[in-house]
Amino acid sequence: DWTRYAYVQYVTDEEYLCNSLMMFESLHRLGSKADRVLLYPQQWELYPKVPTWISKFIRKAQDDYKVHIAPVRPQYTESGDATWAQSFTKLLAFKQTQYDRVLSLDSDATILKPLDELFLLPDHTLAAPHAYWLPDPDTISSAMLLIKPSMHEFKRVIDAMFKRSNASEFYDMEVINDVYAGEAMILPNEHWVVSGEFRLKSHHKYLDEGETWDPDRVLNETKLVHFSDWPRPKPWFPITEDIYLKTQPACDTMPGSARKDCRNRDAWNWLYEDFQERR
Repeated sequence: DWTRYAYVQYVTDEEYLCNSLMMFESLHRLGSKADRVLLYPQQWELYPKVPTWISKFIRKAQDDYKVHIAPVRPQYTESGDATWAQSFTKLLAFKQTQYDRVLSLDSDATILKPLDELFLLPDHTLAAPHAYWLPDPDTISSAMLLIKPSMHEFKRVIDAMFKRSNASEFYDMEVINDVYAGEAMILPNEHWVVSGEFRLKSHHKYLDEGETWDPDRVLNETKLVHFSDWPRPKPWFPITEDIYLKTQPACDTMPGSARKDCRNRDAWNWLYEDFQERR
């Protein structure tokens, strides 16, 4: 019964609403069976006298991609910090108790293959991939969270957020790790990759022991690519030629040949171009 499971997106501004719409389009096109839920600020009007991009996008999500929309009240600290509000909105996924399991995905990403199989993994409060590029092996990424919703778990993450609310800045990944580092079920890297991986010379942190890096295979098999290529901006922002040339993957010299292996560069460029064309 796929109605027991849902993909959850949260939005707090127009930029990320467009990204979420792209995520829902991908899930629809790829034939995903689970429900789709969009959490959005309750002050947004769905039927204004003069239609806005926001109202058009939300109604398109409903009508074209069968998304269940859920208005929520954004929460702010006394300083009105936007990061805090966005983080809180994301953590509302833990409160969607009408579902047995929800998959929260950051929308600065590309879905390449259906992710429905994740809902059928062994029962666990939270499953997430390793933040494999960081030195601490227990650190998990909040870009992909497979959650078993409950009010108890929602209270745990909100309490953890309040403990950090006096910090000058903090992110939802820190809150998730405060609660779940060391106890989350780890999702294998075969399900996802960070776009910056294609720029690296060594891939030992990403690969399992005995595996060799093959960018074509990774791109063909992975289900989700999360865009993270600092100082290159996210793919919906303009980029200068200087930054592009500095950040694009280098071509490798092939042993015993004058030819260059540019597969990392080609894969990386394709990811950005595909996102920009669809947007």
